[in-house]
Amino acid sequence: MSTVGRQPATRPDDAQSVSELTARVKERLETGFADVWVTGEVTNLTAASSGHLYLALKDEQALLRAVVWRGIRPTLAIEPTDGLQVICHGRIEVYAPRGSYQLTIDRCHALGTGTLEARLRELHGSLEAEGLFAPERKRPLPRFPRRIGLVTSPSGAAIADFLETLAGRWPLADVFVFPSRVQGAGAAAELATSLARAGQLQPPLDVIALIRGGGSLEDLWAFNEEPVVRAIAASPVPVISGVGHEIDVSLADLVADCRGLTPTDAAVRIAIDRQLLFDGFTSLGARLQQCLRRQTAAARQQLCQLAASRPLTNPFEPAARQRRKLADEARRLRQLGLATVRQLRDRLAAAAGRLEANSPVGLLARGYSVTQRADGGGAIRSWREAPAGTTIVTQLADGTLRSRVETGQPAVDSTT
Repeated sequence: MSTVGRQPATRPDDAQSVSELTARVKERLETGFADVWVTGEVTNLTAASSGHLYLALKDEQALLRAVVWRGIRPTLAIEPTDGLQVICHGRIEVYAPRGSYQLTIDRCHALGTGTLEARLRELHGSLEAEGLFAPERKRPLPRFPRRIGLVTSPSGAAIADFLETLAGRWPLADVFVFPSRVQGAGAAAELATSLARAGQLQPPLDVIALIRGGGSLEDLWAFNEEPVVRAIAASPVPVISGVGHEIDVSLADLVADCRGLTPTDAAVRIAIDRQLLFDGFTSLGARLQQCLRRQTAAARQQLCQLAASRPLTNPFEPAARQRRKLADEARRLRQLGLATVRQLRDRLAAAAGRLEANSPVGLLARGYSVTQRADGGGAIRSWREAPAGTTIVTQLADGTLRSRVETGQPAVDSTT
């Protein structure tokens, strides 16, 4: 009878359980790989609600699962993202319930600067297309700020340099510090939150300074992340950046309303030098005094000219001149009135003469008479209007005659 494929009838003395074998593997792996550096590309990144990061590192031939525990995450130099080439430090741990192993990461760095620069160019292009870096959206900084917000790490050297420079130039300002980590995983989220808090402070701030000392591209990477850039763009208060050294240019510098080359330079740009201000006041006072002198001299000269003018040397002459003018005008009007009266009198006398010459009374006095019908029929102009028997009244110059017509006849030369 064949025995091929059949299991031993009894258990060998050296056989182990799954748990026992896994425990041996775990002990050997974790002991032999307790301090390892691994390079690879980040893939399958997942941020759990617990705060842990689950990911995998891969190359052309293999894949290694990895984890970053929540407590380690803030200490990383850079937060891993999908597609990023990294070099990680950690230890190999075995997860016995699944019989799997993973790399527990405690340090993470970008592998060179090429990958970071590529990601930086990609993000820069998308944000620039939105207009976030456009010069026309930038606002001027206030000339004399009284309330200044400062977003930075409270333990770095940058804050000391900034405050020392500010105190020497413009000690009148009140500074409100909004602490935040400026490097490592999670720093970008903290910076964005602090910028939002600074923009909401009441009474409002006059300006917000976002500063950090120098470092490598990886050290400054938080200032190239999208949350920080958008928080600066959304700030209701003008923002000045002072990140790294002069040669370090981050996306935060490009979107800020003003860029300081260093934290110290940011303080210089925010606050005018009080000594320059005092010198300006002194110069302004001297110019004002000189201007007042010139105006006083000009006013004095004008007053002297007025004092020497004719109205002031002979104040009654204008009145006398007006009096003479009025007298001449009155004389002219009087003469004009007399001439007009004479002319009207002559015209009246001529009219009276013409009226007298044409008066009926004058005609009667010269021997003429007016004959009327006695019955009120009016003046008789023709012999036909007074037939025989008609009683007539003749008006003479000194009385009237009443008579009766016996007969009437036309004039000798009448044709009728």
